Amino acid sequence: MVEIAPTAKPPVAKVVDFKKFKYEESKKERLARRKTKETETKEIWLGPHMSEHDLEIRLNRAREFLTEGDRVKLSVRFSGRERAYPEFGYQVLDKSKEKLADIAKLDAAPRFEGRNLNATFIPQK
Repeated sequence: MVEIAPTAKPPVAKVVDFKKFKYEESKKERLARRKTKETETKEIWLGPHMSEHDLEIRLNRAREFLTEGDRVKLSVRFSGRERAYPEFGYQVLDKSKEKLADIAKLDAAPRFEGRNLNATFIPQK
């Protein structure tokens, strides 16, 4: 005996084969899981001294990822003496933030992880 509607007055119960009932419930659960989309985090590498055109091309790729519903992590990689001037990386990320403002918002503020300056963007609803 399986309780179908416990909140009804009087509660509704049904006599069924319990193994068959469990199988059908798991089947419904699998179908629901299949229809959900898992978001991924896509990473795009930038440089602290990128030209406008190169930055525009990378941001167009980020725009594609964001329209698909994925998160985008922009990473500015510093090498050698570039690490002494982190403000150039912050400028690149600020430009990126302005150009992606119409479809994305900043999820995680720019911060250093090793020699990379990372910022994460999520799509706006």
